[in-house]
Amino acid sequence: MPHDCSTPQVDHGVYAFDARGVARRFRHAAIFGALSVLTPGETMRFYNDHDPLPLLQQLSQHFGPRLHAAYLAREPGEVIIDFKIVG
Repeated sequence: MPHDCSTPQVDHGVYAFDARGVARRFRHAAIFGALSVLTPGETMRFYNDHDPLPLLQQLSQHFGPRLHAAYLAREPGEVIIDFKIVG
């Protein structure tokens, strides 16, 4: 059975993005790209091994109030943030 990447299986509009598996030099570009294709109401659940404070500043400057960030976990070695696009 062929796989169709255009219709991924997601939990109520929440798309997982595990940055730990992306080469460091590509991470920010990949994250910006992933967030740019979300539609209002969709969420990217971001997994990382450290708290990405400089990235959060960059995202805030780029997306402004259209992007809401909420930490689900903020422990050393395990950071999970929900990024939600709002109308």
